[in-house]
Amino acid sequence: MLNLEQLAAFVSVVELGSFTAAADRAGITQPAVSLQIKLLEQRLGVRLIERAGRRAQPSPAGAELLPHARRIIGECAATLEAMAPYKEGAAGRVRIGSGGTASIHLLPRAIAAAKKRMSGLEITVKIGNTDEILRDIEANALDLAVVTLPASGRSLEVEPFYEDELLAVAPRGSDMPESGPDAAFLQQKVMMLYDGGNTRETTDGWFAAAGLKAEPVMEFGSVEAIKELVAAGLGWSILPSLALRRDRAGYLATSPVKPRLVRQLGIVMRRDKHLTRGLREVVKCLREFKA
Repeated sequence: MLNLEQLAAFVSVVELGSFTAAADRAGITQPAVSLQIKLLEQRLGVRLIERAGRRAQPSPAGAELLPHARRIIGECAATLEAMAPYKEGAAGRVRIGSGGTASIHLLPRAIAAAKKRMSGLEITVKIGNTDEILRDIEANALDLAVVTLPASGRSLEVEPFYEDELLAVAPRGSDMPESGPDAAFLQQKVMMLYDGGNTRETTDGWFAAAGLKAEPVMEFGSVEAIKELVAAGLGWSILPSLALRRDRAGYLATSPVKPRLVRQLGIVMRRDKHLTRGLREVVKCLREFKA
């Protein structure tokens, strides 16, 4: 491999026409510059500098090398410049995995807060089911996950950070039981998320605790789709309050269920994950999130 200091010495000698002047520019001795040129010539197997009187000039081979050397030095300088924000902690990248509801209603605010603190931070978000997201965390294809708990893995560290109440959701104007609907009231009324997700498991467990099994009129993979269907008067549902903060301009009626039902959202990372400044900022903003 070519030596960058030798190339820089060669360019300086050619530009200044003098080994002594090149040494002064670099803050080293003239013999040190001469040695760098000699080693570069030995590496390339050609003579690079010729003397015309008292002035040092490039040989034909040196003239051919000069634009390449300048380009290499320029690219190296650009590389150092590109890395400087990372060294100073002003830039970085965080790859987040999340479910659909958190990605719509929680992450945007947390991301905006993190980027306000660290303007050069690049953030990417992948949407998927919990099992898929956790596999990507374990494979280090993602840096951080925001998922509905439980989440487990030998290499994973899980931190609950947000309690999200699940609410009964009905079309506007529906008669809502005064103390909140219970499992028997909702058993045959609800549209629910597909089986397999942690939110659905939490809801199924709530019915099971009452000795009942949910009998959904329809099942969907999207909370947002269910909200639209409820707003259109096609049924009731049990949905995360996080997704109901903007209640479709009054088209929905909501109520806590009886007994109260909550799900936990958690931050998941590898136990051995290096906490860059950007990752620390994102985690901090998630912990500060309030509905």
